[in-house]
Formats: sequence, structure tokens, C-alpha cells
Amino acid sequence: MSDQKKDIVEDETDDKQEQELERQEKIDNEFDAEVAAENSENMESKEVDVEFLQGQLEKLQEQSKVSLDKVVRAQAEMENLRKRAARDVENAHKYALEKFTNELLPIMDSLELGLSASVKAKNLDDLCKGMELTLEMFNTVMEKFGITMIEPKGEKFNPELHDAVSMQETDDSNSGIIIEVMQKGYTLNGRLIRPAMVVVAK
Repeated sequence: MSDQKKDIVEDETDDKQEQELERQEKIDNEFDAEVAAENSENMESKEVDVEFLQGQLEKLQEQSKVSLDKVVRAQAEMENLRKRAARDVENAHKYALEKFTNELLPIMDSLELGLSASVKAKNLDDLCKGMELTLEMFNTVMEKFGITMIEPKGEKFNPELHDAVSMQETDDSNSGIIIEVMQKGYTLNGRLIRPAMVVVAK
């Protein structure tokens, strides 16, 4: 091969190599640009995600604060209700007999007047009538408060209401019948508070 042809071949080879290098460099540049763009999008997306999550966190924190405040208020109200209920119960126990006491006071006044009058009384009948009226007043008060007298003379003995102190033989009553009441019994709203002490026929 002549030197001239050799030079031509070498020039063509150099041109091809240079073109190939330029093409490869172009491809590399395009690839780098795509990677950079993708990375930029990812960064923007991450920034958006962080802002969204931060906003959600702040919203949840505010809701939690409101809920906690409601719980604290509810607990305070419950504590106030508990204290008020305890105070009401205490007062109910303390002053439960206030109304009953007010009803008894006129009877006390009547007894004191009767006792004072008995010193000067010349007629025992009038004194007895005054005591009977006072006793009626007392019975009225007891009935008003659900206290019922048990006076079972002539009734059949009932161990749930009566307490037999003795038994006597008699021709006037059948066996098991109460012939005498030694002490009256009482119930309070249907509950026995004292049984009647009685004598029962054999």
C-alpha cells in the first residue's frame, strides 16, 4: 500500500473513532440529564411528602390536645358530682329526723303543759282526757311516718310479729289465740321494729 492510501485509511479511521466518541458522549450526557431530572423529581416528591406529614402531625396534635382537655373537664365534673352526692348523703343522714322531730315537738309541749296542770288539777278526769289527746297526737305522728302499732289481742299467734311471754289455759279462747298484750309491737313501713309481747291461750 502506498503511503498516500495509508494516510487516507488512517484519517477515515480517526474520523470514525471521533464520531463514535461524540455519539457515546452524547448518550452519556442524555443519561446523566435523565438521572438528574429523576433525582430532582424524587427530591420534590419527598419535600411534598414531608410537608404533608408535618401538617397531618400538627392536626393530630391539636385534636389530641382538644380531646385531653375534654377528658380533664369530664373528670373534674365527675369529681364535683361525687363530692356533691357525698355531701347530700351526709346531710340526709344528719337531718333525716328533722321533720319527725318537728312533728314531735307539739307532743312534747302538750306533755309539759299536762304535767304542769297536774300539779294544780283537782279533777283527774280532765287530766286523763288531756293525756288521751296527747297520745292520739303521738299515734297520728307515727302513722304519718309509716309507724304502725301491733295490738293483736284476739288474733292468732304469729311468731313473725309476736313474742309469747307465757301461755295460759282459758275457756274463753281457742288454743293459739292471743288473750293479752303485755307490750305493743310496731312496724316501720311494713318492717318489724319491735314484736308485740303477748300471752297465748293453751
